[in-house]
Amino acid sequence: MWLPLLGLILGVTFGLLSDIQVSQVYSNYLSIAILAALDSLFGGMRASLQQVYDDKIFVTGFFFNIALAVGLAFLGVHLGLDLYLAAIFAFAVRLFQNIAVIRRILLAKWTDRSKSATGNTNE
Repeated sequence: MWLPLLGLILGVTFGLLSDIQVSQVYSNYLSIAILAALDSLFGGMRASLQQVYDDKIFVTGFFFNIALAVGLAFLGVHLGLDLYLAAIFAFAVRLFQNIAVIRRILLAKWTDRSKSATGNTNE
C-alpha cells in the first residue's frame, strides 16, 4: 500500500522541482488525466486495505480511466461542450469515496489495535 503513495510523493516532488511547462491547450487534458490517475491510485490503496487487490485490475483500470477521461475531454472540445466537467465530477466523487473508505478502514484498525493493547495491559 505504501509503494503507490511513495510513487505519488516522488512524482509530485519531481514535478515541482522540474521546469516542465504544459501548454494551455493541453491543461484540461492533463488535469483530468491526473484526477483519473489519483482515482485509480486511491482505489488501489482501498483494494489493498480490503485485501482484494489485483495487479491486472489496477493497471488496466489506471490506463483505461486515463484514456476514457482524456477521450471524453477531447470529444467535448470537438463538440463545443464542456464534457470534461462530467469526468471531473465522476472521478472526484469516486476519489472522495475511496478516501472515506480508506479513512474508515484505517480508523477501525487503529481502534482495534488500541483496544487490544488496552486489553492486554489490564490482565
